Amino acid sequence: MDKRPFRCGFIFGAGVMLLLTIAALAWLVHRVGKSQQTPPLPDPVIRAQGPAVGDAALVEVLKPIRLKYKLPALAGAIVKSDGGIRLGAVGVRKAGTDVAVTLDDKWHLGSDTKAMTATVVASLVEQGKLTWETTLAEVFPDLASRFHPIFKKATIRQLLTHQAGFSENLDWGKIAKQGTIPEQRIQSLILATSAKPQYELGGKTHYSNLGYVVAGAVIERITGHSWEDAIRELLFDPLKMTTVGFGGMGTPGKLDQPWPHRAKAEPTSGNGPAVDNPPVMGPAGCVHCSLADWGKFIADHLRGARGSPALLKPESYAALHTPPAGNNYALGWLVTQRDWGGGTVLTHAGCNTMNFANVWIAPQRDFAVLVCINQGDDVAAKASDEAIGALIRFCKVE
Repeated sequence: MDKRPFRCGFIFGAGVMLLLTIAALAWLVHRVGKSQQTPPLPDPVIRAQGPAVGDAALVEVLKPIRLKYKLPALAGAIVKSDGGIRLGAVGVRKAGTDVAVTLDDKWHLGSDTKAMTATVVASLVEQGKLTWETTLAEVFPDLASRFHPIFKKATIRQLLTHQAGFSENLDWGKIAKQGTIPEQRIQSLILATSAKPQYELGGKTHYSNLGYVVAGAVIERITGHSWEDAIRELLFDPLKMTTVGFGGMGTPGKLDQPWPHRAKAEPTSGNGPAVDNPPVMGPAGCVHCSLADWGKFIADHLRGARGSPALLKPESYAALHTPPAGNNYALGWLVTQRDWGGGTVLTHAGCNTMNFANVWIAPQRDFAVLVCINQGDDVAAKASDEAIGALIRFCKVE
């Protein structure tokens, strides 16, 4: 069994690289158990040089971490429930250049998209178009005869808590070769449900990008719109998240956004929307946006967790933030306990092997910390954890 924090595979065909990321729940659980114990701030004798922008105090926290891990760029934020946000960013958009990152730059969120997809489902539940216990057979009565009998009983909640019995992934590159993106998601649903579940329905959590792709197909069937259009209408527009896009960042061939990097800060050969996982995987991990806009989403969940007025009703956030008995994965969030957070905290990370994003939310202390890196590997994962810990300690000192 692969013990690395995440496993990555590359599929090449027709001259186009299609990237497949298998998000390993074991790594996320490891992070919850071992990281964010508020380590000391980085060694003050380290002198980091290079471009920097934003809150001066945050910049000083981030600079030495970027230098220590030799990252192209590192951005961080501290968010409060009232919408207050402190931003800092250090480094360059592309290694080997002197084009600095800015506070308006967009960052790839990877699997942090999952909490957004779950929030859209919660909106549909509030509208009475679904319940958390609605089954796949009820959403897709025209396809149910093709489902394995066990999958007919899989619920919306189980899709989002990774308890629906699905494998981690399908061959997304192959699926992406035919049909529209919504058609590809329906094809994924059919392929996923035609055989016996790989895992026990309603049992232990088994992290599944596939489950969230199926959730995207559910959203499309219920709303009559693509997942991309539905999430804009039901989430991004109400929260005034104006910088959101899907896939890789930037204009192909232009250095107008952070460039993706592989291990050792090696820039990818290209950039732009196509340099990402196939769009069929959108509901599981293809959103990008500015750090400030991601902060708007996080602030909304912070408000919801605290019982303050937010986009949804308090009971919806309670459902989104509560894991099933015996598990620690709720609906798009890992849930654990931390003294520095005053009790229950929420966390998730995302990586498409070329970018990394990390968030921790402490509702009882009314703050969240966010980190983004335009590099996606084990080094970026470690750097993000160190940056998160440093920002948490900064909040405690403040």
